[in-house]
Amino acid sequence: MSVEKVISEWKKQVYKPVYWLEGEEEYFIDKVLHYAEHSILSESEASFNLSVFYGRDANWADVMNACRRYPMFSERQVVLLKEAQFMRDIDKLEPYVESPLSSTILVIGYKDKKVDGRTRFAKVLKEKGVMITTKKMYDNQLPDWTQEMVASKGLTITPKAVALLVDHIGNDLSRIEKEIDKITVNLGTRTSINEDDIENFVGVSKEFNVFELQSALGAKDLPKAIRIIQYFEANPKAAPIQLILPSLYGFFSKVFMIFGAGNQDEKAIASAIGVHPFFMKDYMRAAKVYDYAGVEKVLLLLHQYNLKSIGIGNTGAGDGALMKEMVMKMML
Repeated sequence: MSVEKVISEWKKQVYKPVYWLEGEEEYFIDKVLHYAEHSILSESEASFNLSVFYGRDANWADVMNACRRYPMFSERQVVLLKEAQFMRDIDKLEPYVESPLSSTILVIGYKDKKVDGRTRFAKVLKEKGVMITTKKMYDNQLPDWTQEMVASKGLTITPKAVALLVDHIGNDLSRIEKEIDKITVNLGTRTSINEDDIENFVGVSKEFNVFELQSALGAKDLPKAIRIIQYFEANPKAAPIQLILPSLYGFFSKVFMIFGAGNQDEKAIASAIGVHPFFMKDYMRAAKVYDYAGVEKVLLLLHQYNLKSIGIGNTGAGDGALMKEMVMKMML
């Protein structure tokens, strides 16, 4: 069952006695815990029927006793166990999980880890509870996820605005949502987010960013690329080299894939390499400008300069100097 499915069922007042949330992506675990804490019970019900434990401080016996209480002035009670990965002897909750009270909703957040599937506790959780394992979202999934999240708020967002936001923030789902919420507050009566909004309210320059550097390199526009690098050099926090190089590598890796896509049309190639059709012109142009050998050379240079950026084979050049040297070699 997915996080969205769980919350959807809760909104319909469909509950299971035990929910176990585990894995790498804290955002989804926190989302379920937040909803359980603030939305299942009314404010008056929560004062008597909401218990919140933290794994570092609580012991299994206290959690079990709370779960076995009956609700007061309500049909149900909610027991939350946050940061359960820090609780000692958590497997001693097994007897309760095996025979839970139908009037108690126990929600356990077990971050950055997974329960050992070989244990009896794990088997009981799978049989009696709802288990959700979260995974870190791949970078190529972030644009679609961002668009869906914006749509859930009744808004739209331009493809370029999505690219600016995702390239700037990276794989931090909580921060992406917070920035979207901040933009939403400032939209006024508008219902569409554009690149100007990202610049004004997130602080990403729409002219000097990784996305524009990528576009300049793809077109072999050396003057524009140097201007952007000089901006980064003067504003180190805008786009550190450790953010720039992986983004460029991702771009040219997809360009490289075009050569193996055969004679498909542009839309089919976009789907095959995982690129939004809106941006395919940049990828197709780069493939034409560099050709197969040129893109292969660029990928090797990106690998070499990634090593130099962490001090391997670097005689002391700063990030700006490394970037300028690299793009010169790419284009000449």
